[in-house]
Amino acid sequence: MKLLGSPTSPYVRKTRIVLAEKKIECEFVIDNGGPDGSGLAAHNPLCRVPVLILDDDSTLFDSRVIVGYLDNLAPNNRLIPSVGRARTQVRRWEALTDGICDAAVAAVMESRRPDGERSRSWIDRQRMVIDGGLAACAREFGEQAWCHGTRITLADIGLGSMLGYLDLRFPDIDWRARHPHLAGHYDKLLQRPSFADTAPPPG
Repeated sequence: MKLLGSPTSPYVRKTRIVLAEKKIECEFVIDNGGPDGSGLAAHNPLCRVPVLILDDDSTLFDSRVIVGYLDNLAPNNRLIPSVGRARTQVRRWEALTDGICDAAVAAVMESRRPDGERSRSWIDRQRMVIDGGLAACAREFGEQAWCHGTRITLADIGLGSMLGYLDLRFPDIDWRARHPHLAGHYDKLLQRPSFADTAPPPG
């Protein structure tokens, strides 16, 4: 298998962490798709990363679809509960953290538009979503050891990938001071090789 993506993308990092935690061998190919994303069109009609190319050359795209596939591919270290309320709670965490990433990426892309085309109100709206989402994460997490249950799940992976992206793109958001329990959890996650090895490079 091959995973196509950018090392700075939080969705790609989430997928790479799942691969590492599941101990699934997969080649990582850096592919940003070019400025307009057209380079990915042969693998994903949406021209977005990540894309997982399977051994039969078929493809999967959207990180939620890919991580669900990977968790079912190998029975070890289940990251998504198989049934019931527990499964819903973990996927709810993923939806929350992915939604914060959606707002963060939208704000970054808008900030890169030329002068005169950039919307300050749109960026401010996305930053409101980020702030509200972080507050919700902090309330949900409380003072627990893990987002759900007694060990790492996809909820923690989604949370950690999102927080790492905010560190990369929004250093002015002092989320560590405002949410110290989230900061402590992220620091704990960074001790795991799956997180340390996928930390986004600067830039």
